[in-house]
Amino acid sequence: MLSHRVSVFPLFILVILHLSRFAHAQSTDEEVTSTLSAGVASGTSSFRPIFTVPTEADVGAPLLPNINDPNATDAQTVCPGYNASDVQRTAYGLTATLNLVGPACNAYGTDIETLNLTVEYQSADRLAVRIVPAYIDAVNSSQFILPTQLVPQPTVDADADTSVLSNELSFTWSNDPTFSFSVYRQSNGDVLFSTVGTKLVYEDQFIEFASALPENYNLYGLGETIHGLRLGNNFTKTMWAADVGDPIDYNIYGSHPFYLDSRYYEVDSSTGNMTLVTSNETNSTAEYTSYSHGVYNRNAHGQEILLRPTNITWRLLGGSIDLYFYAGPTQPEVTTAFQTSAIGLPALQQYFTFGFHQCRWGYANWSQLQEVVDSYERFGIPLENIWTDIDYMNQYRDFDNDLRRYDYTEGETFLSNLHDSGRHYIPIIDAAIYIPNPENASDAYATFDRGNDTDSFMSNPDGSIYIGSVWPGYTVFPDWLGNGTGSWWTNEMVTYHNKVAYDGAWIDMSEVSSFCVGSCGTGNVTMNPVHPPFQLPGEPGAVIYGYPEGFNLTNSTEAEVAASASSSQEAAMSTQGASSTAPNYLRTTPTPGVRNVNYPPYVINNVQGDLAVHAMSPNATHADGTEDYDVHNLYGSQILNATYNALLAALPGKRPFIIGRSTFSGAGKWAGHWGGDNTSLWAYMFFSIPQALSFSLFGIPMFGVDTCGFNGNSDEELCNRWMQLSAFFPFYRNHNTLTAIPQEAYVWASVAEASRVAMTIRYSILPYMYTLFFLAHNSGSTVMRALAWEFPDDPSLAAADRQFFLGPALLITPVLEQGATSVDGVFPGAGGKGEVYYDWYTLAAQDVPSPGANITIDAPLGHIPVYIRGGHIIPTQEPALTTRDARRNPWGLIAALSLEGTASGQLYIDDGESLVQNSTLFVTFTAAGNALYANGRGSYEDTNPLANVTVLGVRDAVTNVTLNGMEVGSEGV
Repeated sequence: MLSHRVSVFPLFILVILHLSRFAHAQSTDEEVTSTLSAGVASGTSSFRPIFTVPTEADVGAPLLPNINDPNATDAQTVCPGYNASDVQRTAYGLTATLNLVGPACNAYGTDIETLNLTVEYQSADRLAVRIVPAYIDAVNSSQFILPTQLVPQPTVDADADTSVLSNELSFTWSNDPTFSFSVYRQSNGDVLFSTVGTKLVYEDQFIEFASALPENYNLYGLGETIHGLRLGNNFTKTMWAADVGDPIDYNIYGSHPFYLDSRYYEVDSSTGNMTLVTSNETNSTAEYTSYSHGVYNRNAHGQEILLRPTNITWRLLGGSIDLYFYAGPTQPEVTTAFQTSAIGLPALQQYFTFGFHQCRWGYANWSQLQEVVDSYERFGIPLENIWTDIDYMNQYRDFDNDLRRYDYTEGETFLSNLHDSGRHYIPIIDAAIYIPNPENASDAYATFDRGNDTDSFMSNPDGSIYIGSVWPGYTVFPDWLGNGTGSWWTNEMVTYHNKVAYDGAWIDMSEVSSFCVGSCGTGNVTMNPVHPPFQLPGEPGAVIYGYPEGFNLTNSTEAEVAASASSSQEAAMSTQGASSTAPNYLRTTPTPGVRNVNYPPYVINNVQGDLAVHAMSPNATHADGTEDYDVHNLYGSQILNATYNALLAALPGKRPFIIGRSTFSGAGKWAGHWGGDNTSLWAYMFFSIPQALSFSLFGIPMFGVDTCGFNGNSDEELCNRWMQLSAFFPFYRNHNTLTAIPQEAYVWASVAEASRVAMTIRYSILPYMYTLFFLAHNSGSTVMRALAWEFPDDPSLAAADRQFFLGPALLITPVLEQGATSVDGVFPGAGGKGEVYYDWYTLAAQDVPSPGANITIDAPLGHIPVYIRGGHIIPTQEPALTTRDARRNPWGLIAALSLEGTASGQLYIDDGESLVQNSTLFVTFTAAGNALYANGRGSYEDTNPLANVTVLGVRDAVTNVTLNGMEVGSEGV
């Protein structure tokens, strides 16, 4: 057997080299080497030893990003620009023809000679500016036009005949010296977007346009990136969906080409004149106002957005300019308009999804899952949902359990008991599908066969099936543009649900990820299953020794041992005699009329370099001829859409629950998102806040991160703080990697207690959180909120991302630093400006000496400061270990009075799971004049009693209390 494997290997080398040149235009002179694994991959079974895909199979061409290339062509210098002509007024705007004003530059592609401009006032607060090639046909359509069935396109509102007459935005254009345009805010004359002084560059593989921005501007959004909330003015945002473990400042899983721009003005109290604030220093006693607007570029191609001190520049690898400007003038208005016109409103999640979720890569079998469930119960820590990573799969294949460890019969018993306890089960489902070995009859895989029979998989340019490599070995990839793919996927999910009664879906690897460059499995399928071209966690050379910052201060001996072992491992795995010569970067030049999709002449700053590294090749082809290059950033959203429809069939009548990794604008109407493969470091706990707030802007409020960290080992202090912080995120899950130390909430005594404290609050306020999601689903409001959004006229909050509001009523101020026993926080609007905050634990009003004061708050380990904002009423229920049981408990109300003695709140109730409701109840609460009123609308009946009403901020002694006209005795007060 071993000698046979060796004899096959030279053939594998030949296939890799020649296939990659054919399928991916990839060439290399380096010798490809590999080793055979004498054992079987962890958790798998095979009819012979497992072959390891060579590491070099996932190495692409050396590329130098354009922004780092001193020899790169400056398109603004060499390209001629356009002039507008044939300008025609339309019912809602204008159209024009744009023509090149000089010889084509062909800087990074073939210049498009003639373009069509369309300007459309679509509503009172929305303006569209579209620029597309004048000549579009079936051959080039996918290169430039983003189909509306993939990404909806905002259109003129039904009432536009009257609403556009009062549009807050104004469009102007000029041909001096070449075509440029500007968008103004009419109420104050502010220039929101202006290409004046720059040239429009429009080629088949490169589009560039730029706008000036004010000094020290405040931009937010442009995801997905691990970065601060305020993007800053020295940052390049790349959009190319990538499978990569959460590097800071680089492109990761999703693409969201939308930003919010907030501008602050100091108001002269005597004249009313406004002066734009361009400094980060503000005066707490001055009067300010703000205006915010949004910009959405409906383009799914790979792209870069360059944020520089005076401007923003968009560089696109294809598609069109399809801009939408939202006037606001506040963040809530921008976000609502963006969702209702462009991307859709977020899904209303089932009630159980707001409970606590536990997962890890490494749960070995059903029995171990039961132990985890029982342990949470035993320690009195709420657990709503248990998840499995790829461990449950038969050799990592979707919709197929490992019968030795996750037997269907045993699973039926486990899931029956789990459901009886009010809990739920969520399995991971990867985007890639295993292709069985044709020489091994026992390797049959019906999911692949049915997909292949319905032409559901991506192709190479020659029409052969595209075969990459993911966890199970050589794999194929569903073609979401194929006519039969959706039906096939639905069938697989329904068939699997008949075996395993899951309650939702976790979609992973959906960028889409592949562990080799090009169709590396073509000609090599007889090697399947194969091991990935890297070591799995815990394998030799990949033992996990990492711990959080400061671990050496609290666990010095263990830290020293781990550091020594890590150094030894690193030394053993390091490459000897590494070359010191400079890389020979591949640079491609445009060929007129011919696109190079594998190596575009303009090189974006992709985290993986080569666009095909750890991804499907850009020239992989869909059934309609569209290349992945043109829709790569949509793959993750398309699988979420397909999964949503599949869950409607698998779980009829229930709202689909999906958490996905790769997203695009609009994915929130189908799914939530988790922050991906973060690391057990304090830095990543901090970054989880701006991540979540950014996804609020993107219309995906169901967001959370791998609490306590995924990669590396967590420790007691970090996990203590993180379990408390994540308790106030909508999606609350603990998850870590294979062979890392356990980090379930009950592992450390202090973490168990901290979790109980935080979860008691979370489960108490679930009615409030569920109501927030109902409002988001119906109106586009946000759930987690930046301080600046709730207090838009305070410029000192523009970059605040270490605190956040949960809805309008709860202010969360977590500890984010190792070793800290206190935390500094601000209380917006307090200190003489009309706001008051009450400590959740003591119910006392917080003393704020002056506006904007940064107050040190005691926060010993196990305590997260939570404050209730005056003027709000929060509905509560007594907590329980599951949401099912909590929903059966008595109600409560917390009325936190404002300084004027008033408060208001809302409560939405339904059955918590049905897609279409038979009955609902919506209650509004109002407190004023020493009385609290409730007004309900709807027919849903809830028989749980009202157990308590807590009123905060009562200034005078209470002499008597009445409920519905009846006096409440002193024992009830």
